[in-house]
Amino acid sequence: MRRMASRRNVRYAQLPGEEDDDDYTNGGGRRDFDPRFDYTPKAFDRVPWKSIALALFLLFLGCLLLLLTVFIFTGHMEGDSSQGYALLVLGILTFLPGFYETRIAYYSWRGAEGYRFAAIPSY
Repeated sequence: MRRMASRRNVRYAQLPGEEDDDDYTNGGGRRDFDPRFDYTPKAFDRVPWKSIALALFLLFLGCLLLLLTVFIFTGHMEGDSSQGYALLVLGILTFLPGFYETRIAYYSWRGAEGYRFAAIPSY
């Protein structure tokens, strides 16, 4: 069986450090506009309507499945306990992401600090 060759003789080159400050300074040493960090706040405030609709659908579906689970476990609806546990798992899996994204959308709409529509993935 052949052994892997050792790479002890590989020469490494030092990566370049920070970019020259002359690129982004105005001669006086103060940094001016850096295009790498440019963003437009209006782009972050676009409302992802499809994502919000999906979040609301998941929220209501999760609530419905959890309600059916309660009815099965309390005996108000016929069903085996294994069906109740299956509905419980499905209800949790749909309720949690729906609630999370709906909450972000609500707080973004209200203008709460730290919440933006950009935090919701758009589909």
